[in-house]
Amino acid sequence: MVVLYSIRQHQALKTTASPIRSSSMQRFAQLYRELDETTKTSRKVEALKRYFDEATESDKLWTIALFSGRRPKRSVNTTLLRTWAAERAGIPLWLFEDSYHTTGDLAEAISLTQPIPSRESDHSLSYWIEYTRSLRTYDEEGKKEAVLEAWDELPGIQRYCFTKLITGGLRVGVSQKLMVRALGASTGIEENTLAHRLMGNWSVDDTTFTKLVIEHSPNEDISKPYPFYLAYGLESEPEELGDVTEWQAERKWDGIRGQLIVREGESFLWSRGEELVTDKYPELLVLAKALPNGTVIDGEILPFMDGQPLPFGQLQRRIGRKTVGKKLLAEVPVVLMCYDLLEYKGEDIRQLSLKQRRSKLEEVLLHAKQAVPQIAGSEAGQPALLPLSEAVPAKTWQDLADARDESRKHFAEGLMLKRLDSPYLIGRKKGDWWKWKVDPLTIDAVMIYAQRGSGRRANLYTDYTFAVWGEPDEEGKKTLVPFAKAYSGMTDAEFRKMTAWVRKNTLERFGPVRSVPPTHVFELAFEGINKSTRHKSGIALRFPRMVRWRHDKPIEEANTLEDLKGMLELYGG
Repeated sequence: MVVLYSIRQHQALKTTASPIRSSSMQRFAQLYRELDETTKTSRKVEALKRYFDEATESDKLWTIALFSGRRPKRSVNTTLLRTWAAERAGIPLWLFEDSYHTTGDLAEAISLTQPIPSRESDHSLSYWIEYTRSLRTYDEEGKKEAVLEAWDELPGIQRYCFTKLITGGLRVGVSQKLMVRALGASTGIEENTLAHRLMGNWSVDDTTFTKLVIEHSPNEDISKPYPFYLAYGLESEPEELGDVTEWQAERKWDGIRGQLIVREGESFLWSRGEELVTDKYPELLVLAKALPNGTVIDGEILPFMDGQPLPFGQLQRRIGRKTVGKKLLAEVPVVLMCYDLLEYKGEDIRQLSLKQRRSKLEEVLLHAKQAVPQIAGSEAGQPALLPLSEAVPAKTWQDLADARDESRKHFAEGLMLKRLDSPYLIGRKKGDWWKWKVDPLTIDAVMIYAQRGSGRRANLYTDYTFAVWGEPDEEGKKTLVPFAKAYSGMTDAEFRKMTAWVRKNTLERFGPVRSVPPTHVFELAFEGINKSTRHKSGIALRFPRMVRWRHDKPIEEANTLEDLKGMLELYGG
């Protein structure tokens, strides 16, 4: 801590006394700082617009790529970076490692511990990105020389951003929606048009800012999806939405939101995260023959067998795999549960009402099943590849409340409520679409490990490992079995209080992780439960978070592994 404090003071004085002349890398670093320091939407949009007004075309293109997840891959092993940073700073490796764990961020630790640059730089963001990409072709000595030269040329936040580029970890809290809004303000182009242009499988290596943003036509890329329409959680009693007959209710299926595109005789499947996943679900390739050209369907990629969805944990067995073998294809078949129709016979129909789009979707699915019988499933029990997400019938809101209460029986998370006269909008909007999820499952668990957070919480212990009571050991002593990690749900004041306790009560250190005595009980909420080999318990939770620090409960009254297994039998898979 003393080392980092001294360096911060020294760098602050140096920056004040001898500011570096403006460069495009400095502009990007300043943008990164402004975005990281505020949570206000208006300030983020203002900073982005100002940057897009001033930056070069190549830097603007790379900025769009970085902020939309198209980051360069890691070019240098982080172990080497830590070793080189300690050596150049003239401090023992253990002291640098301790500084790293104090900040919670490698790039920040490197930025703070390195000597003041001996020379200035006016290179662009694009230059430094290509610089980091080229490192992959160097041997270890060449990488070291290149990295040290860059550190000696870049001050403060610029060095931080450069190091983030090397590690592939440059992330900032900017949504695609905010970036589109800023681009619209800078270019004068309609936001809806820009949102569509930035979708798809484009790369910095095969386009330019002008081609992508200014001149690009959506028709040039037949695989290009539409921006997804997202819903907010219901904020009031459903009766306040008006007449139930003006709404369509569907199950909120627990899979991966996807968009199926058929154009020019080819099919493409996109996830909501803008990842082209066509090859990961080969059983859906037949859809290119079943659907007419100019068809775009919004739906949910679901693991499906024996007439019902499988738990999300089964789908996770396929996520991230480059190839899917025959055994896994047979064990975890998938379907696309169809929600909506966005393009019909090559025409964008998103401005039609949901009722009209739904009618056309039913028409398209009927013709598809007639054209290719496999779409409707087979006599051997194969699931229909394009099932329609059926509307939940209801005459009153109470009917829907009763249906919502049964959601877990259907492996659903609750209900979706969609106004029948609503168009298909872009991004998360309030008013026409709502998520009405079931109440989460809960369990009381004991905290046994703590780890520092990241970003503004890098100096606080915010990431905890929890355990429940298992079987007694050979001596008859009760044992705690770890089963989940959680890092959200507490207030800053509670995190500060827990951090002080962790520092005073650490039993052992395992790098950034600290073992603590079993003292505190927390109520955890979670959306689902599945079998898993990740934890000793054999169980994993879906979206676990802390909802209450149980000061009133002794650890002896925390839940047991048997309790978890009972939940698994009822709700898991």
